[in-house]
Amino acid sequence: MRPPGLLVLAVLGLHLLAGHEVQRMQDGWRRDDTPPMPPRMAMEFTQAMTLSAPRPAARAPAPPPAPPAVSPAAVAHGNVPAGDTPAPAASAPDRAASEPAAARTLPAPTDATTEPALPVAPQSAASAASAAAPDEPGPGPEWPLSTRLSYQLTGHYRGPVSGQAQVEWMRKGKDYQVSLDVSVGPVSRRMLSQGTLTPQGIAPQRYDEETRVLLLDTRRSTVFFLGAEVQLATGVRERAAFGGQDAASQFVQLTWLFLTGREVLEPGRLVQFPLVLPRRQYAWQYEVLGEELLQTPMGPLATWHLKPTRVAVSGDLSADVWLAPALQYLPVRLLIRQDADTFIDLNLQAAPLQAAPESSDNPSRRSRP
Repeated sequence: MRPPGLLVLAVLGLHLLAGHEVQRMQDGWRRDDTPPMPPRMAMEFTQAMTLSAPRPAARAPAPPPAPPAVSPAAVAHGNVPAGDTPAPAASAPDRAASEPAAARTLPAPTDATTEPALPVAPQSAASAASAAAPDEPGPGPEWPLSTRLSYQLTGHYRGPVSGQAQVEWMRKGKDYQVSLDVSVGPVSRRMLSQGTLTPQGIAPQRYDEETRVLLLDTRRSTVFFLGAEVQLATGVRERAAFGGQDAASQFVQLTWLFLTGREVLEPGRLVQFPLVLPRRQYAWQYEVLGEELLQTPMGPLATWHLKPTRVAVSGDLSADVWLAPALQYLPVRLLIRQDADTFIDLNLQAAPLQAAPESSDNPSRRSRP
């Protein structure tokens, strides 16, 4: 499957290249009470993927009614009434005067339009249960087998840089993990997302980043998804957006949307979802630019190019992605940018490896040493 490593890779790499990376770590991302990273799922990757015609999209079940949408600032700071319908939005002057200063620091969209609203997450166990089918069977064929992708990394940061990256998408029953490991010079980072698979797609429960820099202490940040709230790496709790993804899971969710036919790859198409990064939440949006033919170790490969519709701000990175329908919409290229002169280009290094079908569902299977 197209490991969510895509986005994860993108964010990972970009962060690694960012000149302020060390400073951000020293600014207190790590909290003394942060629990250790969870252990990785054990998995055997035994079979190389081959190119195939894109399989017909699975029939998507009718989605549950969408929760009411509110502004990102209201979501982040809990300014949403407990009822089913949010209060009428205040006028711009009134809102600016009534919101705390922090609420007005959310990144603004790059154009003059209003930033997409973030739908509010269910506020109780009862409302959350109503959003999913209680007797839903285990994950079906729309979820790719556990997959490992390896990438060659090149780029530029005060000069040419090179390295390697590996993404692993692992699932057992309804549980999943997405792991991304990146190495660029003296900096290495591991990103890990874990949670469950639901009728609405990926549901992250926890996201960890662990960064190591030569001669410096290891630093880590963790985001917890707590139902109606998210706890950011800073320890701050905010109202959660319905369907929120983390830096690693977002690309798996993206792939799943295309595999199931919930989204269509066509030029000009906009794909939106809430994105929860270690320091803030976003109403994120990708535009499908069109088809492109890429040269890969597997030969010429038809891909679709997706690009964020906004410019990254305050150190948050953005990434273009190229998805290959003939490889289950896996990301075969990621171009991560900080600015015009600082970027990383990740290209598929070899055919992806997948686990045997039973390995993705049987917890008793263990990886080779």
